[in-house]
Amino acid sequence: MIRQKGLALVLVLWVLSLLTIMAGSFALSMRREASITAGIKNNAQAMAVAESGIALAEMMLQNPDPDKRWRTDGSIYEIIATDAKVRVRLLAEAGKIDINKADQALLEGLMIYAPVDAEQKLRLVSAILDWRDADDLVHINGAEKKEYQDAGLSYQPANKPFQSIEELQMVLGMNKSVFLQLEPLITVYSGQPHVTMQLAAKEVLQLILGLDTDQVDSYIASRLNSAINNLPVPTSPSSAGQNNAAGQNNVLTLISEAQLDNESRAVISAVIKPSDNTEAQNSISPQALFQVLKWQLATANDLSLFTGAMNELLVKQYAEPELNN
Repeated sequence: MIRQKGLALVLVLWVLSLLTIMAGSFALSMRREASITAGIKNNAQAMAVAESGIALAEMMLQNPDPDKRWRTDGSIYEIIATDAKVRVRLLAEAGKIDINKADQALLEGLMIYAPVDAEQKLRLVSAILDWRDADDLVHINGAEKKEYQDAGLSYQPANKPFQSIEELQMVLGMNKSVFLQLEPLITVYSGQPHVTMQLAAKEVLQLILGLDTDQVDSYIASRLNSAINNLPVPTSPSSAGQNNAAGQNNVLTLISEAQLDNESRAVISAVIKPSDNTEAQNSISPQALFQVLKWQLATANDLSLFTGAMNELLVKQYAEPELNN
């Protein structure tokens, strides 16, 4: 009888242990699901805030006073909401280097900071020229059909203008590290052989021939001061590019980054241009005035707009209610 009671006690203990394990496992599973659900909710909220940053930028670009209109020269604007901050950086494509129109000298300047040796930089410039020209003649150190075949590639140069900056990755000798270095500096939308200096971001101005670091820093400071105080854009210190921004191609890149108080983050990059639709131009909605050419979500590895370096480009901060006035 005692032996049976002992066996029953052991069975009860085993059952209790099993139930405890099951309960713990269930609780852990529920915590994980709750954490995942909260993460999805926070990411969705951060994405919505980042999207609102794009919409606000489109609205501020419609300010009838050109001196109060948000600047498209790489300037950054910040909106502070109740539980989030959003920063928007505006970059005019006319202030970038057009890989379809830039001459050899400007392309060589573009390659200054590429993480490859000098010989490879020259090869890349020549290969870019061979890709976009209409003939099969090979530039010195360049690459046409035969060179691509010899490299074991199943394609050849398009012999026409680049359709997107991503196409640059197909050029013989181009690798991911070089492309990522060039990506923020280049465009296929400006349609001009020169850079519009008054719209160029600091990263691009540093590549323009004839400008030294002190000149770039001085001009950026002067331009930032003009934006802060709603003054006209100052003339650039060099004739290497175009100075007058009036009448330029109006394609823009907007980068919007949202940071919530719970540390969730989302970044959206959008390429937009004024809408060709007459009905849209008569619409009261700012968003209807623009056509989206490209829309993408940035990754966690992309440079944040909330870094110390980006703080130097911050023009204005707004409390959310200020944008309603």
